Amino acid sequence: MTTALITHPDCLRHETPPGHPEQVARLSRVLEALEGKEVARITAPLVAEDDLLRVHPKAYVDSIRAAAPAKGHAQIDADTWMSPGSLSAAHRAAGGAVRAVDLVLGGEARRAFVAARPPGHHAERETAMGFCLFGNVAIAAKHALDHHGLARVAVVDFDVHHGNGTQDLLEDDPRALFISSHQFPLWPGTGTADETGPHGTVMNLPIAPGTGSKDFRRLYEEKVFPRVRDFAPELILVSAGFDAHRADPLAELQLETADFAWITDRLCDLADDCCGGRLVSCLEGGYDLDALAASVAAHVDRLIAREEG
Repeated sequence: MTTALITHPDCLRHETPPGHPEQVARLSRVLEALEGKEVARITAPLVAEDDLLRVHPKAYVDSIRAAAPAKGHAQIDADTWMSPGSLSAAHRAAGGAVRAVDLVLGGEARRAFVAARPPGHHAERETAMGFCLFGNVAIAAKHALDHHGLARVAVVDFDVHHGNGTQDLLEDDPRALFISSHQFPLWPGTGTADETGPHGTVMNLPIAPGTGSKDFRRLYEEKVFPRVRDFAPELILVSAGFDAHRADPLAELQLETADFAWITDRLCDLADDCCGGRLVSCLEGGYDLDALAASVAAHVDRLIAREEG
């Protein structure tokens, strides 16, 4: 089986105001960095309404649809915007995550990377925020559980910001383990270690500004990987944010590109041990364009290499 790359040109049509960090160039640079790689290239479909409604109330979905402007930009919150192309892009980003789950669980690919935007891990049940409109990874997790009938899925979020949206959307479901490592203090200000969810299936790992590779890797070896292994998921989902890179302008962690290759390898190890190698990764943050492109390339290179044994 091969590694799947899921994307769609519509995700380049989600435009934000000039100077906004979540810009079209993010995805353009990612796709350039992935050109020529040995992956199965799959078109991201529009998400089905039923899948959106697994995590978001219909009133919220309708409000996002109504907010989409016919021209110019519409401001949804302090830093979240929509343009005429945003609604389709958001539906493709969520639909791509669902399609990735279908491919992996259907045996057409062992691993998949969804290169789409807007990102999703800050979108809460009824609140768009942090550049995010819909909870892409949470939608994919619920699709795996409800549509495919899995008993347990694990979500690992290594974006530099706390995945408050994914936590909000999944913490009530004991079938879903959610783990987030993130700089703290940092926006959105959530994700303290005592936030464990009503079923004890949330693990938040706040990381001090300035933390580098050695301490980051130790945290994952000592805390994250054992917890995932104990949970025994049937699928691992990854919120792959690359803004913990030392070059990123929005945070202060000190990771290198090599750290993203390392964590990809170790998550693949876990997937091999727990769930037949089944892993789906979705793009979240990363706002230095050079660091983002290099880190995504390293991430996908390791996904491919693991398929080659």
